[in-house]
Amino acid sequence: MRFRTPRLLQPGQKIRVLVVDDSVVIRRLVCHALEEDPGIEVVGVAANGRIALSRIAQFVPDVITLDIEMPEMDGLGMLRELRRRDRATPVVMFSTMTERGAAATFDALSLGADDYVTKASNAGSLDVSLANLRHELVPKLRQFFQVASPEVQPRASSPCPARPFTNRSPRRAVAIGVSTGGPAALAKLVPQFPGDFPLPIFVVQHMPPLFTRLLAERLDALTPLSVVEGVAGEIPSPGKVYLAPGDQHMRVVNSGQGPAITLDQGPPLNSCRPAVDALFGSLAEVYGSAVIAAVLTGMGHDGMTGAQRLAARGSYIIAQDEATSVVWGMPGAVVDAGVAVEILPLEDVVPAILREVDRP
Repeated sequence: MRFRTPRLLQPGQKIRVLVVDDSVVIRRLVCHALEEDPGIEVVGVAANGRIALSRIAQFVPDVITLDIEMPEMDGLGMLRELRRRDRATPVVMFSTMTERGAAATFDALSLGADDYVTKASNAGSLDVSLANLRHELVPKLRQFFQVASPEVQPRASSPCPARPFTNRSPRRAVAIGVSTGGPAALAKLVPQFPGDFPLPIFVVQHMPPLFTRLLAERLDALTPLSVVEGVAGEIPSPGKVYLAPGDQHMRVVNSGQGPAITLDQGPPLNSCRPAVDALFGSLAEVYGSAVIAAVLTGMGHDGMTGAQRLAARGSYIIAQDEATSVVWGMPGAVVDAGVAVEILPLEDVVPAILREVDRP
C-alpha cells in the first residue's frame, strides 16, 4: 500500500492524463469526457500496456487511466512493470461489473493501482455515457491533486489527541469507514484483531455490489474473525465483521432481541451508498457512548457527520493520519471537525482500539 499527499498544482496548471484502453470507442469517450473539464488535459492515448510504457517518458502524465483487459500487455502486466519503475504516478483502473472484472480489480489494487471506476453497461445514449464518466472518473482523478493558493495551506498531521476525552464507559461496538485505498488498508487492519475479539465490527467501504462480497471473502481468508456482508435482521455477534453490501446503506437499529442490522436503498448520502454517515448515525442512536469509530483513507467527507453524532454521545473517534492515507479526505474532514480523539498511522489504529476495549 502506497501513501501520498496531494500533488500541488499551480493556478491554471492542468492535470495531464494518459488514457490506456484497447477500444477506440472507449478511448474517444474517455478523452471527450475528460477534456470537457477545463482543468484536465489528455496528453496521450495507448491501445495496450506495452505501447503505454514506451510513451510515458514522452507524455509525462500526472495520472493514468488503465483498462484491465487488453491484447499484447494487459492492465495488470503494465501495472506490475510501471510500479517497478515508478511508484508515484497515480493509476485509476477501469473495471467491469462482473465477477472476473471485480477479481481483476482487487488484483490491480494489490499491485499498486490507486483507485478504480466501473464501466457502465447498457448506459444508453452517448450523453448518458459521458455524464456517467464525468461523474465517476473526474473526481477520482482530481483527488490526487490540490491547486495552490494563498488561502490553501498544507495540513499538518499530529500524533497527539485532537480533543480531550474522559468517557470510560464499556465499549460495545467498533465501526470503520473507508473509501479510496480501503481494500489494502482493511487487508492490513482486519488481521490485527485477535480471534477472541469481544465486540462486533461494522465496516463501510465504498464499493458496488459484487465487489463488497469479494472483499468480504478476501478479508475472511486473512483473519480468524468471520468477515461477511451484513444481512438484514441479523443480530450482531462478538468477533464478527459486517461489511455493508454494495448499493445498500447498512444501519443498526434496536429490535426486540437487541441491536439488529438493517439494509436499505435510501437516497445516497455524500453521493455514496453505502454511506459511512448512515452507519455511524445509527450506531449513535443504538450504542450511544459505547462505540469506537475509525475513519480511514478516502475521498470526500463521508463519515464526518456520523462521527460528529457519535462524538456528541461520547463515543471514541479515531482518524487515520495524512502520512499513511492514500487520500486524506474523509479522515481529514473528521480532524477538521474537531471530533477525532486520536490521529494515528494505519498500523496504530487497531492497537488503539484494543487498548480502549481492554481499558478498565
